[in-house]
Amino acid sequence: MDQQSPAEPGVNRNEFVRSLATGLRVLEAFSATEPKLTLSDVARRAGVSRATARRMLLTLVHEGYAHTDGRYFELTPKVLGLGQGYWSGRGWHELLQPSLGELSKALGESCSAALLFGDEVMYVCRVHTRRIMRIDLGLGTKLPAFATSMGRVLLSGLEDSVLEERLHSTERRAFTSRTVTDPERLREIITQVRAEGWAVVDEELELGLRSVAVPVRDRSGRVVLALNTSLPAGRESVQESLDRTLPQLLDCATAVEDLIGSLGEDVDRLTVPQGL
Repeated sequence: MDQQSPAEPGVNRNEFVRSLATGLRVLEAFSATEPKLTLSDVARRAGVSRATARRMLLTLVHEGYAHTDGRYFELTPKVLGLGQGYWSGRGWHELLQPSLGELSKALGESCSAALLFGDEVMYVCRVHTRRIMRIDLGLGTKLPAFATSMGRVLLSGLEDSVLEERLHSTERRAFTSRTVTDPERLREIITQVRAEGWAVVDEELELGLRSVAVPVRDRSGRVVLALNTSLPAGRESVQESLDRTLPQLLDCATAVEDLIGSLGEDVDRLTVPQGL
């Protein structure tokens, strides 16, 4: 028997739409860990009968919010648009924190997101697991783009002429003995990043620090954001780090792209940390 959903305090029961409340419970039955559910799974999780769950799910399929292979049901990215009103005018940190939190938990490493600001990257979201850098990274922290994995990913999104001018005009200080400072070599590296869709920086910004980054694109294909994970350099080889982290970084980037796509033009209204 379907659960009875009481109206919120102050809401007249005659104005309470029970079918809408049931539909919301059906939507909430899906999760990141179990994105595909059978009809029975949904009915049990939502606390409704199979017949009610079936009507709700088929309605979601008809409206494009879900699809089914005949046995399993799965939500589509269209459901992200339901949160458009909430995200409009809010900041990158609020938008990205849930995705980065899941990524950090899955990898067991610190994860970050950054935007390109001139010759630097600016951190707009970060989830810490351990501190492995001398620099205390937080919202608004800026680092030189040329020497960071997220910076190289963001630079790879620039037009060639803009990239060339940027590499020659920016100050390129060697932070360690491994820092690449030659503009021609940097252009080659960034061109490779553009082709491969990811960047790795190994002990160029700080000895003992390795980072892997991927781009996040908007609906037009423009690189608007970079995601990365940072980890100790001596624990495993570069290839082992890539094998372990890159697939999940790319999956996270895809999820964020779906979220950004659902915002449409409202993505340009997302704010950076206040006071920066």
